[in-house]
Amino acid sequence: MFGNTVFAQVKRAENIKMSAITQFLRENDLSIDTTVEVFITVTRNDRLIACGGIAGNIIKCVAISESVRGEGLALTLATELINLAYERNCPNLFIYTKTNNEALFKQCGFYTLTSVPGLMVLMENSATRLERYASYLTTLRQAGSKIGCIVMNANPFTHGHRYLIQKAAEQCDWLHVFLVKEDTSRFPYEDRLALVRAGTADIKKLTVHRGSEYIISRATFPCYFIKEQGVLNHCHTEIDLKIFRQYLAPALGVTHRFVGTEPFCAVTATYNQDMRHWLETPMLQAPPIELVEIERLQYHGMAISASWVRKLLVKKDFLTIDYLVPEVTRDYLQRTFTARPANPAGEQLESTLTGEK
Repeated sequence: MFGNTVFAQVKRAENIKMSAITQFLRENDLSIDTTVEVFITVTRNDRLIACGGIAGNIIKCVAISESVRGEGLALTLATELINLAYERNCPNLFIYTKTNNEALFKQCGFYTLTSVPGLMVLMENSATRLERYASYLTTLRQAGSKIGCIVMNANPFTHGHRYLIQKAAEQCDWLHVFLVKEDTSRFPYEDRLALVRAGTADIKKLTVHRGSEYIISRATFPCYFIKEQGVLNHCHTEIDLKIFRQYLAPALGVTHRFVGTEPFCAVTATYNQDMRHWLETPMLQAPPIELVEIERLQYHGMAISASWVRKLLVKKDFLTIDYLVPEVTRDYLQRTFTARPANPAGEQLESTLTGEK
């Protein structure tokens, strides 16, 4: 407490207080992030003057009233957020914040990963963690002049995913497939990973990687994990693709990134356009990466997609599912499809990453 200044925790269920936070963020040119689980607020004379939120291991929605800047409250707020994250067993922290907060969090031991100049910055509380991960990837590097990469969710793994992987592998000296790590999909991460590995075991010159927090994650690309958000956030696209191009792709020697074509979904089509720009433009201090779009596999004139499979699961239509998924996926679905309630949170991400809806 600073005199009559009070720090407090506010949880998502506290509707009246959340309404005030939403309004305060709007006044500071920010939107409420539905993934934030708890906020720390700073009030003075019952007036909200600063706030910040925590979503897992990510600090976001940090806003400070212009009238109190320079008082030292910002540093105290940042420290409170960091301490709260540690209390919630999140020692590896990321921060999404406006550019004008960058210096503040540097004082708290955070380091800039990348930024959208003048708009936002992504930071983490380590000067070497990303470099260590990139160094680890170099140990998995394979020889060749054409090295491909695919990032997918596989929720669940379909013939469409396998077709994309197979066609990409045929064009490359080696292909790296990253499976999105976030567990927000209908099927658990470990299950999705096992299905992809089993379903591609016969494809040569292929490495299926575990995902990481540095590639299509809540940290690098949060808008794809907010199902209520119907528009693509170009800032998040830029940040995710900059990290991929500047750190991860060079570690593996990636020269090409493969996606499925997207004739239906405008959001996915826009993402592919952004991907082409940020991977191929010569403005970045990193080798360009060519984007390759592969025509999606169809069944009876309709693109095979994970969301189609999920809809058929609701109807228990395994006769049709059998035409859309590999045998390993079919057997898995027959064993487990009634064990868990549906969770469509990853559907938009799924269509965006693979060109499958």
